[in-house]
Amino acid sequence: MTAHGPQIRPMRRDAVRNHRLVVEAAREVLAEFGTDASMELIASRAGVGVGTVYRRFPNKEALVDEIARQILIELVDEARLALDRADGTGLEDFLWVIGRSLSKHHGYADKLVGSTKVGCVEQLRDLISELLAQAKENGRIGADVTLGDIMTLAWGLRGVVETAGAVVPDAWQRHLDIHLAGLRAAFPVSERPAVTREQLTLVNESKPQR
Repeated sequence: MTAHGPQIRPMRRDAVRNHRLVVEAAREVLAEFGTDASMELIASRAGVGVGTVYRRFPNKEALVDEIARQILIELVDEARLALDRADGTGLEDFLWVIGRSLSKHHGYADKLVGSTKVGCVEQLRDLISELLAQAKENGRIGADVTLGDIMTLAWGLRGVVETAGAVVPDAWQRHLDIHLAGLRAAFPVSERPAVTREQLTLVNESKPQR
């Protein structure tokens, strides 16, 4: 123990390697079979014993949360890159990034649209708000479009991905095309109230965590 408290020992090189192998294998297996896939299958795909998996992750929920955290961090990085364009095209491009991510990780897509257990969700919403403001300033998105409209569009993409499955894996692309056309409209397309940011948070908190 140091003067500032207990010293945290870094993971050994083999432990770091096993952690990476487990997470990479889990991303593949869960994308193929969904969250019903067994820890034994994940261990087999990673080439390690199931005990190694449980030493890193006490249960499947913890493993899925770690994968969701990593993917959401990747989305945060993509959103920042989109903001750097500064010409108003970043929001549309980022929505395509979201669609491709949901499609690639369709077995656990519900975790990527907003889990209360993943700390970068609010950070991602802040970036999407900035992308939306940038798109409006450049006349690429209607002035009445809100953050809630963008997030519910993401919910819709997830639903199309999950429903279409392997039968029509690209169905989400036309769905996004149609909604982007609506977002670009110069006139208000609905008189109904948009989902607020507070409601987005309440929706996430009300979802059962698997």
